[in-house]
Amino acid sequence: MIRIIALLALGMTSQAAAAETVILFAAGSLRAPLTEIASAFASAEGVKVEARYGASGTLKDEIMGGARADVFASANMEHPQALARAGKASPVVLFARNQLCALVRPGIATKPDNLLALMLEPRVKLATSTPRADPSGDYAWEVFRKAERVDPGAFATLEKKALQLVGGPSSPTAPPGESVYGLLIAQGEADVFLTYCTNARQAHARHPDQTVVALPAALAVGADYGLTVLAGASPQAYMLAMFMLATDGQRILAAHGFSAPTLPQPSQ
Repeated sequence: MIRIIALLALGMTSQAAAAETVILFAAGSLRAPLTEIASAFASAEGVKVEARYGASGTLKDEIMGGARADVFASANMEHPQALARAGKASPVVLFARNQLCALVRPGIATKPDNLLALMLEPRVKLATSTPRADPSGDYAWEVFRKAERVDPGAFATLEKKALQLVGGPSSPTAPPGESVYGLLIAQGEADVFLTYCTNARQAHARHPDQTVVALPAALAVGADYGLTVLAGASPQAYMLAMFMLATDGQRILAAHGFSAPTLPQPSQ
């Protein structure tokens, strides 16, 4: 981590020093913490952040296609690493972690140990994000592959029945302050939604009658979030990336339910 921060600092000193707005492309699951981080960064450094949130795979494709972005915060490591391999970005840093959870509609009593049976139930509407466009969908398919090892035949059943309700180009959006996951369940579009635990908890806060269920150990899937600065970005972009990696930024991520890998650990 120290080596990566040193590289970022080197990039800062090698760029022109003109102040400008930093354009941040970021995974939709990061909207709440990064909105707070952008505000704190603007207050500390006097630099405005213009953020665009969406499915990480779609944002990566836009950057590959020439869209202007200075910092990319992805819900996986692969998308920013693809940009780095193409010479379009700096080395990629792990800056946050998440987990997949199940958000379950009211009236269904379930626990981790019977979650797989519930998802396999023919009448249960199982929803996910869109694989390839959104890492959340890719992580859901990883859950399906793990389910196959627990119950042979489960993968085919889950893949066939999974409703890819978010993460695609025509996916619905929620009004400000609302959770698209909680809203879709409330509207009856899904009974069980596999999504990030942070998303599930936000939905539960808005819809307390919905339940957040942890995946059992045999199905558990973690999500590593990658951060990179795009080629040609300003020194202020490197400053934002370093702010996200430093204690203040990591504390904000942790307060929103993410695991913050660079946050100092308490002494034993």
